[in-house]
Amino acid sequence: MMSPVLGVSFLALVLSGGAWAFAPIGGGASTHVSITGVAVLQKVTDVCRAIAETEGRDFTPTGNSAEELVQACLGPKATGEVSAAKFKSALNEIYVQNGQVDRDFVNSPAHHFNSEAFSEGRRLITDGVASIKANIRKENFQAARETLGRVLHTLQDFYSHSNWVELGYTEPYANLIRPDLPLENLADVSTPTCSDCANGGFCSNSILPNILNEKKLTSGYMGIFSAAKPKGKCSHGGAADLTSSEVPRGGISKDERRSDNMALHTAAVTVATTATLQLLDDIRGAAGDNDYLRFMGIARSSVVAFVIDTTGSMKDDILEAKRVVNEIIDSKKGTQDEPSQYILVPFNDPAFGPLIRTSNPDVMKREIAKLKADGGGDLPEMCLSGLQLALTGAPASSHIYVFTDAVAKDIALKDTIVALIRSTKSTVSFFMTGDGAGARRRRRGLESRAATFETYKDLAVASGGQAIGVTKENLPQATDIIIDSSTSALVTVLQRARNPGKAETFSFLLDESLNNITIYITGKALTFTLKNPSGVTQKQNEANGKLGTVQTVGNLYRVRLASNKQTGLWEISMNSNQPYTLKVTGQSTIAFIYDFVETFEGPHPGYALISGRPKAGMPAMLFVSVLGRKGPASFKVADVALVTASGSVVVGGALEDMGNGDFLVTVTKVPAGEFVVLLNGTDVVSSTMFQRQSTTQMSISKVTIKVSDDDTLPVYIEKRLSFVNHEGAYIAYWDRVRK
Repeated sequence: MMSPVLGVSFLALVLSGGAWAFAPIGGGASTHVSITGVAVLQKVTDVCRAIAETEGRDFTPTGNSAEELVQACLGPKATGEVSAAKFKSALNEIYVQNGQVDRDFVNSPAHHFNSEAFSEGRRLITDGVASIKANIRKENFQAARETLGRVLHTLQDFYSHSNWVELGYTEPYANLIRPDLPLENLADVSTPTCSDCANGGFCSNSILPNILNEKKLTSGYMGIFSAAKPKGKCSHGGAADLTSSEVPRGGISKDERRSDNMALHTAAVTVATTATLQLLDDIRGAAGDNDYLRFMGIARSSVVAFVIDTTGSMKDDILEAKRVVNEIIDSKKGTQDEPSQYILVPFNDPAFGPLIRTSNPDVMKREIAKLKADGGGDLPEMCLSGLQLALTGAPASSHIYVFTDAVAKDIALKDTIVALIRSTKSTVSFFMTGDGAGARRRRRGLESRAATFETYKDLAVASGGQAIGVTKENLPQATDIIIDSSTSALVTVLQRARNPGKAETFSFLLDESLNNITIYITGKALTFTLKNPSGVTQKQNEANGKLGTVQTVGNLYRVRLASNKQTGLWEISMNSNQPYTLKVTGQSTIAFIYDFVETFEGPHPGYALISGRPKAGMPAMLFVSVLGRKGPASFKVADVALVTASGSVVVGGALEDMGNGDFLVTVTKVPAGEFVVLLNGTDVVSSTMFQRQSTTQMSISKVTIKVSDDDTLPVYIEKRLSFVNHEGAYIAYWDRVRK
């Protein structure tokens, strides 16, 4: 480990040689995060430049921020704006797993190259690299990134915990990533390696001269629970290492820069960075440049998934789904709005699946062309089973669209679906035609087992999506929402739901960076009035008004604002006693991502993702990464708050600026019920205030998490479900388990 917080597990985006992350606990200059960040961004830059040269275009970022790097990497500005949110999220996944090695495997010598566990540590690296390459070939990018984080932690620890740099080596030990090469000249267990450090701390020359002269490789022993170590062996050192108090006392760790090891610490950081670059280059060579960028989360737009009912009554709906898919593919191919991947999950009764996913648009065209409406009878279908398959098979933050004309009979999965939505932060929208099959359900006596259209509404609201009920004839008009949302740099400005409905006025900020602003309203027997900052208004029955166009289909109102929209505070006054939803979206590179975090203790304490949801009535911490148009200098964050879905409770958080657009937000108490995250700030580029909101509704937990350091199933918890998804990644999520 390169510092006491090498276990810190969040993005410290490193540009122009700088490093930042959570403030180091106990001091130190370099961390796993900074070392990994330097190498990852250098390799991404190399790959982006190589691809640009192949395509015959310039690679000229307008600045050194992640946002500008992604924009330059994916193409000229004329093809549209792109967001760096997915890149930053992907890097966070790497850093999370890197840091959590210090929590989950704190007492494993192999994971840290402690206690001369060289063969075991090398095996973790080589097996991990093989797994990364295999997962990239299968397009299992999340699993590959998580494995990369763990592998890099172990690789980097070698240079801090062994005597490699003391032996005078300035280049990485290539044999660590080469399973075909032997590990040579290792000190055996009976060979003394260190002299006693009389002060009991760290000494600058504690490694025995004969070990240095003979180029014998050793590493410090680490004892968290026991002071035992073989006679004459070096210790890791530090207050948490019990072996360091046993003769020979002291330690050889170069985790932090101290007065006795400044040159060695710097050398270890330098060679660990080079080793990280070499490993990344090895992965790049196996993956190819284009898949390497996808592996790193650099892609144009979100994943688009279709969950389609194929029962006999769905002929017209399937034809519309085919038309929409073809339109998306044809209109967005080669642009910044081209989806990074397509997923298809058909369902019938009683069958559902298989899940088909591809980044090749022509393959998706062929697959969806094969769909036929057949079977199903009068029974409701396995809609939620198909949706569950899509949620577990698609990457996080995907857009999922469900086509059906009947209610689901697998209602028992509802709580599981909600848990998966919260875990993956994916958005689910339903297109439901027909009468919901209520009469059929009643005739079959399935009231207790089948869902209703309200079930779909609940799931859509929980995910930040829409539940649209239309006739089969009007379905083509409703699917414009798919075209709207299958776009890059999509952000949510405001989203609210009211059940029961009531008269209420909602305010929202529009900033200069926003384009293609669209307002979606679902509900029945409602009226609304939209007002801009100058006081100009437009009502729901004005199809072409002064502020934009209003399209009505089924229970959906789609309001597209004019391109010359006015920045500032807008209002929309809703009036209905029926349930309704309101959502305001647009395209902008100003965005944010967040996760709930907790501290962990140990020899290298830090922050890690919480396992599950925040606890009821307890303080909580969020790690929030904000992206601007030109990096961290181009925005200022005013406040971050948790807002209940009903809008009646707002809990503000105390902000701690961690640098590089990262903020640690502490709230004294998580609000009860469902809530979202709301962020306000100022865009420095245009001097306009901006507002952004998370789409997925979160909720509190009433159970306690128990973490295990077992390598096969890292988390065990009461009332917590888990599975290994199609990417080979371990997924755990909360569910209300029925006894």
